[in-house]
Amino acid sequence: MPKLSERVGTFTDSVIRRMTRISDEYGAINLSQGFPDFDPPKELMDALAKVAYAGPHQYSVTYGAPNFLEALARKVSRTMGRTINPDTELCVTCGGTEAMMTAMMTICNPGDKVMAFSPFYENYGADSILSGADPIFIPLIPPEYTFDMKLVEDGFRQGAKAIIICNPSNPCGKAFTREELTGIGELALKYDAFVVTDEVYEHMVYKPSVHTAVASLPGMFDHTITTNSLSKTYSITGWRLGYLCGPDWVIEEAKKVHDFLTVGAPAPLQEAAAVGLDFPESYYDELLECYTQKRNFFLAGLDRIGLKHNTPQGSYFVMLDIGDFLELPQFKGHTDLEFCEWMIKEIGVAAVPGSSFFQEPVYNLIRLHFARQESTLEEVLRRLEKMASLLPQAK
Repeated sequence: MPKLSERVGTFTDSVIRRMTRISDEYGAINLSQGFPDFDPPKELMDALAKVAYAGPHQYSVTYGAPNFLEALARKVSRTMGRTINPDTELCVTCGGTEAMMTAMMTICNPGDKVMAFSPFYENYGADSILSGADPIFIPLIPPEYTFDMKLVEDGFRQGAKAIIICNPSNPCGKAFTREELTGIGELALKYDAFVVTDEVYEHMVYKPSVHTAVASLPGMFDHTITTNSLSKTYSITGWRLGYLCGPDWVIEEAKKVHDFLTVGAPAPLQEAAAVGLDFPESYYDELLECYTQKRNFFLAGLDRIGLKHNTPQGSYFVMLDIGDFLELPQFKGHTDLEFCEWMIKEIGVAAVPGSSFFQEPVYNLIRLHFARQESTLEEVLRRLEKMASLLPQAK
């Protein structure tokens, strides 16, 4: 038989999406793949209902429908603290996933080095391979997920062309401080490199932490490619609407890459979603309050039943420490993946093994998310209580 490319043998399918398939097979509550079990804002659903008959139903402008781009520019301008040109500094993509892939393919030549923090969203590893880049991983040290800035400079000294920052972080919920981002930005300027950010969870940063857009820092707009998505902010993960924002000379080239990857994002969904981009600031305040309550409710429940976890500063993910379980006789020799499979079948809750996020050999962590109705989270905690009862201290 003809041989396939070597690159397809260097990464696996998505472990996150694999856990969803197993969860669906066994009817578990899916806390693995991060999407909510509640509706988007009514205004978006009403707009979509109108678009179903009024259109558009054909191709939009490849890099974004004009009215969507204009609304997007208004929103992003507030975050960036500068006026964003909708025609030259934005490119609409099929979700944040394509936005990151487009960014990587725009800036990387085969063999270029790119830094990323570990743990990292699993797509970044595959993105590096598909774009021909060689990744350098900077460890985030649990439980606070701190890092050594000297390692970042070492990466730039090795010739890293860019550093990828997910802020706040998927999977660990770290919200990078302004001081940390300023330090990274200064190094990027010193070594004439890019910062590529994934800011999908920008509106889910819990007090007293705050979100800082790297591109808003002094001198950094021309060195930053911001990738983002509407998926989490408006609870529309299935609409697949993302974007890149950056200096015009970068976006001009990124548009070409995007065009040949997917041609364009769905025209009717851009039309409907544009409504959300003009929501008042109160919408984002209420969104943060909603997720703050979910976080506090879920973490308090985990504490009550005696399960160890970190406290995420942002996003809707939490890392659970399963080290004590893996010491039990019935789990001796189990990997974190096997433990997650056992959880689905026996506990009825789906999680993601932490090893799929870490470059380092970390096998005692699993990722859960809390983007669920409170009634769902109550049922999850009831099921996890059964799991916690296996620990000696619970006897």
